[in-house]
Amino acid sequence: MSQKNKAVINKLSLSVQYPDARLKDIILRPQVRRWVKAALLAPAELTIRFVDAEEGQTLNRDYRGKDYATNVLTFAYTEDEDAETIEADIVLCTDVLQREATEQGKSVEEHTAHLVVHGVLHAQGYDHEDDEDATEMENLEIDILAALGWPNPYADSGIALL
Repeated sequence: MSQKNKAVINKLSLSVQYPDARLKDIILRPQVRRWVKAALLAPAELTIRFVDAEEGQTLNRDYRGKDYATNVLTFAYTEDEDAETIEADIVLCTDVLQREATEQGKSVEEHTAHLVVHGVLHAQGYDHEDDEDATEMENLEIDILAALGWPNPYADSGIALL
């Protein structure tokens, strides 16, 4: 591990919140921390929040104008590329991620790892607004998840993380 990566890891402030407690005994804080660290390229202050469909829908409607619960929302507060510390809230909707995991034939843990990595990349400015950006972000996700021991989340799927 490079000195830069060690410095990044040592500069992570992470809060994991379970207002929807259904995953609290399945997705543990140390797992979430490991997934965040794997995707993190800079010091960060992050909150990962697991919510139910009602809160997920409200947030998606109020902040994105889309009136449905989605799998992951990232609220990045540091828009400046030169910011020393990334600040973001990442919200995962347990209802949606559990349903998607079942539909995709994945464990809840595997799918949650993917959504956490996806959200952390969004917090760092990555997006999938066009094909080139989507390819870059997906390739990063594939590499990060492979390093964590997970298979390619896009293989044989037609999943979309919007």
